[in-house]
Amino acid sequence: MSTKRVSGGVTAPKGFWASGIRCQIKPWKKRDLGLLVSAVPAKVVGALTTHRLASAPVLWSRRVLKTGQAQAILANSGNANACTGRRGASNTQQMASACAQALQVSRSKVLVASTGVIGVPLPIKKIVAGIPRVAQQLGVRGSDALAEAILTTDLKKKQIAVEISVHGKKVRIGGIAKGAGMIQPGMATMFAFLSTDANIHHSALRKSLKTAVDQTFNAISVDGQMSTSDSVFLLANGQAGNRSIGANDRSYNIFSKALAEVCEALAKAIVKDGEGVKRIAQVEILGAKSDAQAKLAARAVANSPLVKTMIAGADPNWGRVAAAIGGAGVALHPNRLTIALCKTPLFRKGTAIRHNAARLRRRFQKSEVLITVSLGVGRSSYRMWTGDLTEGYVRFNAKYTT
Repeated sequence: MSTKRVSGGVTAPKGFWASGIRCQIKPWKKRDLGLLVSAVPAKVVGALTTHRLASAPVLWSRRVLKTGQAQAILANSGNANACTGRRGASNTQQMASACAQALQVSRSKVLVASTGVIGVPLPIKKIVAGIPRVAQQLGVRGSDALAEAILTTDLKKKQIAVEISVHGKKVRIGGIAKGAGMIQPGMATMFAFLSTDANIHHSALRKSLKTAVDQTFNAISVDGQMSTSDSVFLLANGQAGNRSIGANDRSYNIFSKALAEVCEALAKAIVKDGEGVKRIAQVEILGAKSDAQAKLAARAVANSPLVKTMIAGADPNWGRVAAAIGGAGVALHPNRLTIALCKTPLFRKGTAIRHNAARLRRRFQKSEVLITVSLGVGRSSYRMWTGDLTEGYVRFNAKYTT
């Protein structure tokens, strides 16, 4: 069953409203406070950063996720509310309380997400004053405003929606995301807010998101730096009216494929919009001893500064890939190891392969290139996307707070 792209982003599914306003958290004139709301309490699942210095909103949202239900996501940009101690925790609770009051819902059903500079207290008075305004502006066409409100160093808004048929009913999945720097599996300095009107068992929803996150948001890298604030939330409000989807149903595969498509599109958009990124690469690891080793090898290649600068310069130097793989600490067979760039075999049976260098260079100058490595010791595989490393990234991050 194929998916159909539709407009509307995170508000494309039935029963979802969104909005975004300028609250003066950021010094420039951009929206920086946003809200996503379901018309009814929704099943919720999520994935949060594994960073040991997780932000106050992440700690709050972990507790909300444990309840299995949520009705709103309140998000701000310009300030991460991370490494802010008890004051940060208090500010997060104030945000959730003010949002709950404005929407007339329980505080325990409000997820909170903050992104931006670390270690600076939130301008909580501005945010609390802005919450009634952002609630008043909620609407079915609000996805674009919310997508803008969560941006930090991003250059582009990132949103998508798809439609599928489940049990004869139209079901939609929508999403928005942000992220441009501090992008590293586990996850990234990113938000992804996902919505669906599907009626689906909570266990099936959790399984579907876990699989999608592992294959997409945990499979991207811009600079190999993990963030304190990563948050992926998926709300399912059941408004499509389909029979409930279980993990063993045929309809589960249809839903999961569509969710993975949404997540992959958003994940790739994050890499393409990475700070200073001009070119991205898909890294494919084949023939690994285990899934864990395939992931380890992919991350070694995707995070290698030498591989990333090779991509930036459109210099198809397969030796950079070999160096990253050899130092990754994974099992490989030297005489079975193969390396290819843009489907051009360059290393096999322990030696280099003659090739048309000019043709390969032209292929390597495209906006998206392919790096394929087979370790020759098993059947496991993994795929990642990574951005190049340019002077633009260095210039931007050399003066991030100044």
